[in-house]
Amino acid sequence: MLIDTHCHLDAAEFDADRLGVARRAAAAGVRGIVIPAVERGNFAVVRGLAQQVEGGAYALGIHPLYVSRAHDDDLGALREAVIDALDDPRFVAIGEIGLDFFVPELAAGEPRARQERFYDAQLALAAEFGLPVLLHVRRSQDILLKYLRRRPGVRGGIAHAFNGSAQQARAFVERGFALGLGGAMTYPRALQIRRHATDVGLDSLVLETDAPDIPPAWLYAPQRRNDPGQLPRIAQVLAELRGVDAAEIARATTAAAHRVLPRLRT
Repeated sequence: MLIDTHCHLDAAEFDADRLGVARRAAAAGVRGIVIPAVERGNFAVVRGLAQQVEGGAYALGIHPLYVSRAHDDDLGALREAVIDALDDPRFVAIGEIGLDFFVPELAAGEPRARQERFYDAQLALAAEFGLPVLLHVRRSQDILLKYLRRRPGVRGGIAHAFNGSAQQARAFVERGFALGLGGAMTYPRALQIRRHATDVGLDSLVLETDAPDIPPAWLYAPQRRNDPGQLPRIAQVLAELRGVDAAEIARATTAAAHRVLPRLRT
């Protein structure tokens, strides 16, 4: 059994064959797919889609790249959506939230301050309801950690597509997070990510695709769409890097996903 802990199955790239993609992934051994929201407009979409997919689950949050077009009352709408979802066993986390300082115009001034305000407000929501978080981590590791230290009630989660230093990796793991590994790990030049794949304990690693984005090495070409059916091959790359068999990777990463997203077990 494999779990894709981060897949934007609601994206427009899947409009033509969305449920078929999910069925093919399930047939390949992917028995869980976590679908994170990115803005108020798709809260209901990801919740509905998770009900249609075998092993489907969802998270609710406002992505840092969507904060610039969000309204302040979207945070209130998120809180209401979370309260409404608490009795739904397919609801597993607050996400996708975080900070993105890769885009220059978002990394300074008011856009950065707004990102940080939305991030902190969503951490507060996670702490209030005892929920883990799915973190967008792009050139923002230390600031993400700073806010996490201020919110000790946050119950861990996943540092999605993690590409920080070894020290930063340890800091997230010590706070109860798992690191998300996906297509980027499959590139031989991704040395830092591959070091995390071998050095971090398997109990703190989870698998993800971020589909339709971050295609693995064998898909990289213009217009090549990533999909959750690639997860078994991504798992095999991790197995080869660690010198273990794929069954051990499936067992360990599934256990790690259940640990950091405990509602997945229900």
